[in-house]
Amino acid sequence: MSLHSDLQGGVLRLTLDRPEKSNAFDDLVISSLTEAFLLAAADPAVRVVVLQASGKYFSAGGDLAWMQRMAGYSDAENLADAKALARLMQAIDLCPKPVLARVQGSAFAGAVGLIACCDIAISVPSAQFAITEVRLGLIPAVISPYVVRAIGVRNARRWSLTAERFSAEQAKAMGLVHEVVEESRLDEVIQKQIDALLMAAPSALAEAKSLLAFVDQPLSVRVIDETAARIARQRASAEGREGVGAFLEKRTPAWRSES
Repeated sequence: MSLHSDLQGGVLRLTLDRPEKSNAFDDLVISSLTEAFLLAAADPAVRVVVLQASGKYFSAGGDLAWMQRMAGYSDAENLADAKALARLMQAIDLCPKPVLARVQGSAFAGAVGLIACCDIAISVPSAQFAITEVRLGLIPAVISPYVVRAIGVRNARRWSLTAERFSAEQAKAMGLVHEVVEESRLDEVIQKQIDALLMAAPSALAEAKSLLAFVDQPLSVRVIDETAARIARQRASAEGREGVGAFLEKRTPAWRSES
């Protein structure tokens, strides 16, 4: 299996497991990962998703053998294949559950897109990053909306055009990753993020993600009105009433474990 799935205590860990291929993804990995995220989105037992990898690399991006096969596809087949990768990025981005990227190694090309689609990304200092497509005569097309949103157009122009490698600290400065921690502390910091997320109400997390996606556009009367409508709905929801009531009554809300 090139993708392992493990659900414990509300935390779903999805592990890219092709270390012999630097965790590069092909059509089978893309299909499996997309399905996993869609299932996670619909499963109330899943509270948090951690996207991680085994071995030295987080992911080298697209598998070269897969890309070579694509070159021989018909136009229709090639487009369908590209749309499959686009659906994966969208499935991660739109997942109503918080998604953490555990970046234990370097990430190149499409893998930078995977990280950009996650809500929170934690990296080790030794990880390097690069948007390498132009060196293969390609373009970082389906990942570009997410990468641009994460690091900004100006940074995306430089790194997409030069295909240079950049460090974990540079990735943090640009916003691709949120924290850079020593490898010995990686799981500790990931767990701290998980614990924080598990303290929140599940539907509130989903609504907050939906809200942030919606407001990522020019400010307008429509945006302002919609944000008001969304908080009004959330306040009146069962979780909203429970959360405020628990705070006022100085008790633990129903969704949070007492332990």
